[in-house]
Amino acid sequence: MKISIIIPARNGGEIFKRCLRAIADSRPKPFEVIVADDGSTDGTAHVAAAFGARVITTPAPGSGPAVGRNLAAQHATGDLLFFFDSDVEIKPDTLLHITQIFENDPTLTALFGSYDDAPSDPNFISQYKNLFHHYVHQQGAEEASTFWSGCGVIKRDVFLECGGFSSRYTLPSIEDIELGYALKSRGHRIRLEKTLQVKHLKRWTLYSLLHSDILARGIPWTRLLLRSREFINDLNLQTHNRLSVAVTYLMLLCFALSTLQPLALVGVPFAALSLLLMNRHLYEFFHRQRGLRFMLGAIAMHWFYYFYNGISFGLGMMLHLWSLPSPETSEFSENSEVWREGKGVR
Repeated sequence: MKISIIIPARNGGEIFKRCLRAIADSRPKPFEVIVADDGSTDGTAHVAAAFGARVITTPAPGSGPAVGRNLAAQHATGDLLFFFDSDVEIKPDTLLHITQIFENDPTLTALFGSYDDAPSDPNFISQYKNLFHHYVHQQGAEEASTFWSGCGVIKRDVFLECGGFSSRYTLPSIEDIELGYALKSRGHRIRLEKTLQVKHLKRWTLYSLLHSDILARGIPWTRLLLRSREFINDLNLQTHNRLSVAVTYLMLLCFALSTLQPLALVGVPFAALSLLLMNRHLYEFFHRQRGLRFMLGAIAMHWFYYFYNGISFGLGMMLHLWSLPSPETSEFSENSEVWREGKGVR
């Protein structure tokens, strides 16, 4: 089966060169590589062309990766569309592995993998974020109910038939999750292939992590769940994750009430112990991978993660009930322009 690699890019920099070099080292070579340049100003398009990729440009700078991927898919001629990001490094045998999976299972429509357990950037936030992602995907159900464009493959004819990714998302958001839900509703099979792993080269900061987890994914995913009513017990939506959010806020409530009634502090250690027990396998994984000191820091970050997940859910629910646009969508950008012009929000 012929594989068309599709990469959306905007000012990819040196990391993008590593991405392209990894493709060049693939055995066998990809059928074609298409880079959707979204208004780069650092020569990303020239770099891609120098590596032999076909470069297309989005209608306007900042159109977003969803628009770029859709445009590239229309120009692609392969049987399979392999989506991944410009900050991802595939392995030499990744393409061969994908081909073998689809040839061995003709009923499969799409699959996605995970980041590996050796993130490129050494800083704590990057290590925590990527290891957490790796663990969640490695624990997920193989018969998946979603899709992931960070390392995801889908049959081209089905992708086009379903309309591709929603172009309303102008930021990297949940367009892949939404596509996965659409595929499942039409009876297509999606596999979480745990042996398909790629290296993430991105350097995460606390700001970029919060921006991604809250604005780009948490809020819109909440709205998607409320619209579809698909609260699937898998990946980030497992029951123990939802309970952990509730227990985190219970612990904070006990702290707050202790200013009025010191006895309320008794609830804090019980809540903390509950969080440790419910998430013990993840924390054991952190310990095995990076040691005790890293695990302790990761536990603090993970509890913070549950805290802002609660905020994301609350904001997402309010926006859903009030039918207001989310920050990651084109509707939000349009309304922001109208507001700045003094015309009120549509």
